[in-house]
This record gives sequence, C-alpha cells and structure tokens, in this order.
Amino acid sequence: MTIKSGHILGMNARYKYTKKNPYSAKKYGFSKLKTKELLREHKILTAAVFHTFENLSDLENINWETIPVPFVVKPASGSAGKGIIVITNKNPNKPEWQTSNGEIITDTELNLHIENILDGEFSTWGSTHKAIIEEMIPAHPDLIKYSFKGTPDIRVIVFNSVPIMAMIRIPTKESRGKANLDQGAIGLGIDMATGITTYGIYGKSERILKFPGTKKNVSGIQIPEWNNILETAVKAAESAGYIFMGADLFIHPTKGPMIVELNGYPGLSIQLCNKAGLKRRLERVEGLEIRDAKHGVKISQALFAHDLSATIKVEEGIQVISTKPEITVFDDKNKAHLVDALINTSRYRSAISEEYAQQLGILDIDDLLWRQQESIEGKVPVVEVKFKIKEKKQKTAMVVIKKLNKSKHKIELGRIDLQGFLIGDVGEDNSKGQSSK
Repeated sequence: MTIKSGHILGMNARYKYTKKNPYSAKKYGFSKLKTKELLREHKILTAAVFHTFENLSDLENINWETIPVPFVVKPASGSAGKGIIVITNKNPNKPEWQTSNGEIITDTELNLHIENILDGEFSTWGSTHKAIIEEMIPAHPDLIKYSFKGTPDIRVIVFNSVPIMAMIRIPTKESRGKANLDQGAIGLGIDMATGITTYGIYGKSERILKFPGTKKNVSGIQIPEWNNILETAVKAAESAGYIFMGADLFIHPTKGPMIVELNGYPGLSIQLCNKAGLKRRLERVEGLEIRDAKHGVKISQALFAHDLSATIKVEEGIQVISTKPEITVFDDKNKAHLVDALINTSRYRSAISEEYAQQLGILDIDDLLWRQQESIEGKVPVVEVKFKIKEKKQKTAMVVIKKLNKSKHKIELGRIDLQGFLIGDVGEDNSKGQSSK
C-alpha cells in the first residue's frame, strides 16, 4: 500500500491548517509550563512538576536529594527531545544518579545542564528560557516489552475536534531510551477505530515489519485505553483553543492517558507510519459540526477505520457469508434483534432503513454523527449502529435512507463493514452464524 500523492500533507500545505489556530492557543505549544497550568485547570491529567528554574539564582534553592526518583529534567520550550534527561535511579551513598541510558550523572552535572537550558541551548522559541523537573511516567505494562528502557508515547493529530491520525513512538537503544523519531525511535501507525498498530518505521524513513533484531511484528499491538486517549487529546485541543494540533500522551499504568505536550506545528512523519495522507483526512472533517469529544471520536472511528486484513494475522481464519445474511442489530437499549441484510459491494458505507432506524431508537436528529450526500435522496443522516455478523461484533456508521423502508432487507452492508469476510454462495444455516469449513 502506498500513499496517494494527492492525499499527502506537506510542510507548505500544513500552514493552511496551522494558521487556523488563534494566537491565544499558540502560547501553549511554546511553553510546557503554560500547558500544564491549563490542563490542571481543565482537570486533564499531566505529569506533576517538582521544580521550576527561571534564572540561575533558582539553582541555589534546589536540593537534588529531595526530588522523588524517577524524574525528568527538560527545557520548558524545547522540541524533538532536545535537552531531556531521564533519571531512573539514585546512588544511596553518593550525590549521583543513573539516567535511562545507564550513564551516571552527579548533582554538579545536573546543575550545569540546568544552566545550559537557561542559556537557551535546547530551546526552540522565545528569548526567555526555563527548565523544569517533573515526574517520570512509567511505561504501561502492555507496552513495556516493546520499548528499550524509556516510555512509549502516543501522538494524536486533532483537527476540528476530530482525531485525524495517530501513532505510537517507541524508544530504542539507538534513541537512548527516548521516544523520538529524530533520534532513532520506532514509529507505528494506529488504526483509529480499534487502537491496533498497523505499519512501522524505524527513525523517520526506514519501513519495518518487525522490531529490529526480533521476530515480533510491529502490527497487531493493541494500544490500551484507546478511546480514552482520543477523548483526552480532543479535550486538550478544545481547552487550549486549537483547531489543528498534535497532542503527545503517555499512558500511566494506573491513572490512564496523560498529556505530555501540545504542538501547534506537528511533524508529518505520522503519514509514513500510517501509510495514509493527512490532507485527505483533514478535508473530510473540515466544516463538520462537532458536539463534544465523544462525538469527535465517534466520527474519527467511523471515517478512518483501517483495513487491517492485509497487516494483521487473523487468528480465527477467514469467515464466509452469504450475499443475503441474517445479522443481529442492537437497539438504543442494547437489545438484540435479528434482521435480513443484503451485501452491496458497490456501496462503501453501509445503509439502514429510515423506519428501521427509528424502530431501533438510534435515529435522533439531535445526536447524528453527520449528514452525507446521497445521489438520490440528497443529504441524509449518518448514525452509529452496533451489529453482529457471524461472531464478529462491529460498531459502524450507516447512512439512513428511505428507499429501504419497503424492502425486505432493512440493511445494506457496504465494503467498509465486510473486511475479513469472503462473500460466497453458502447455505441458509451457514449464513446465520455457522462457521464455514
């Protein structure tokens, strides 16, 4: 699979979206301290700050022995992982600490590093430079086996309150335990609907199928707390006033997603990780009316579900369904109903009868995903539908159309909801849920 050139967002084209951000939002991308203050105000989790340095005199007030280990030293306005030192252990007998890459550093060297930060050596923006010491977020137990010493982080691109694209950055030996692609970390694309990894790159360009030096596939990794991650990213964007931005998050083992920083000028390597272009996705959600973070996440997962069949091993084998399967649909109270459906591979998105959607209680005009243009019926509602075919449960977005009201089949299944199935001429019993041998 290659990225279509017309779908790629380049550096110049990115400006079209970054300029949509109000000036009031941009200060949060330039200052981690301002971002933390904002997040705490909106009750969005972020790493605790143990100490702040605004000038050299602040070094007189620091006692490194009292800082809880592990901790992180970083510039308040840095980027690309520059100037970050992660302290993992303290020598109980000496004023020495061990970094995440195994080096030993003294309190004198820590002071010198703070001085360098205050001199602006690692800062990207502005003339006023600050340094902070904050808590180190440990790696989530579901992800730690893939990471070299450091903590993986998640980058989520948000536009118009919709998560557009995401990747996980995993520290390597080459990146010295830091989740930074510029320094040699691994980046994996993530399916927006499921939170499962898809493709991988090593550094910023080398495509990989397996983790270097291992037999572990980069695809098929389930990211924990997935919906919570996406909602947190959207809430952070809304709290700062960003229209377009990248949110970086850690997944705390017990507290859940925590914002690391907000970036009004996110990098574009995320497109390589996902083998998909940002431009096309941005165009698809521009102008949509988004009610809240949950609504934005629903739209994202409906629009940007990935075809995982080519990259992820299917443990249960291929399922065969008939062209007229009987499926189970769930109403607004999660009660199951059997209904006749028709496979329509000429349709990309599935469709549901207007009358049947009303019977199920899922057609609420005030709670639609969006409205979509249909060639015959014009702009029609799009609603979220939960259904089961064979033993596979799915949650999808279906267009609501009137032409199915008088049809025997109340649902037409489109290509997006048939991934992982073969369409065949099977017997009636088999089409109603029995596995085909």
